Amino acid sequence: MGEGNGDWLRVRGIGRERFAGYLADYLGTLGYSVERSESTEPVESRLKGRLGRMNPAVPPAASALEFRFYPTSGGAAVVWEEPTIVPNGERPRMDRLVREIQSHLERVVHSESHATAKVVRPAESHLPWSAAEKPEGP
Repeated sequence: MGEGNGDWLRVRGIGRERFAGYLADYLGTLGYSVERSESTEPVESRLKGRLGRMNPAVPPAASALEFRFYPTSGGAAVVWEEPTIVPNGERPRMDRLVREIQSHLERVVHSESHATAKVVRPAESHLPWSAAEKPEGP
């Protein structure tokens, strides 16, 4: 897999398993029960989170989350797979949740790697509901 595969975030300096672990731990603090699976063909890690306890910061569209992590040269990338649709009324809360998750990942990767690793947004960072709202060409 290469650039432009719908990556939401990338990390340099740590592997996909560790990166997936950081996200799984954080989702647990938000009230999600997390299922994690690993596969070798293709090489990837998957996370599925289901909101188990109410959290006013989490919009209803985010009650179930899914992510796919795969290795890259020198690190890993994560694709945000679910939800694919976020109603307009929930968009501000969802955008805030996305920013909070990203900020947490940036902090934990930076601090736990002693500043040797870092989270980066690809040039074309992708969230599934953003692609769904883009109008088709003329």
